[in-house]
Amino acid sequence: MFTDEYYMKMALQEAQIAFEQDEVPIGCIIVANDRILAKAHNLTEALNDVTAHAEMQAITSAANYLGGKYLQNCTMYVTLEPCVMCAGALNWSQISKVVIGARDEQRGFINKSLTLHSKTEIVLGVMEHECSLIVREFFKNKR
Repeated sequence: MFTDEYYMKMALQEAQIAFEQDEVPIGCIIVANDRILAKAHNLTEALNDVTAHAEMQAITSAANYLGGKYLQNCTMYVTLEPCVMCAGALNWSQISKVVIGARDEQRGFINKSLTLHSKTEIVLGVMEHECSLIVREFFKNKR
């Protein structure tokens, strides 16, 4: 069995791909039974689509892989706390667990008093430093 850090490193690899493509560097993977169902990163610039967040891409990919809309018994590893839109999609997907690298105090769903599905477990702060560093570097380069 693999650790949360192992999978978060894979999500960080996706964030690095986004960084290199001049996308906000957020990466995400979805796992079930130690099998990776989906890997994704932000594609909002490439697709010219504000909904093309890493989480949305991963949810769609994993649901297609499983052949159903619910992600029960799945875990999402995401480098930055999901926004309200992505949290809504995660809620509807009934995903079992979400592991978050860094908090997003301004745009994340937690400070907006939103919750995920009642059965969804949330784990915060896995590789927090590395996950926040890539976002800070990206925006530092933009200024």
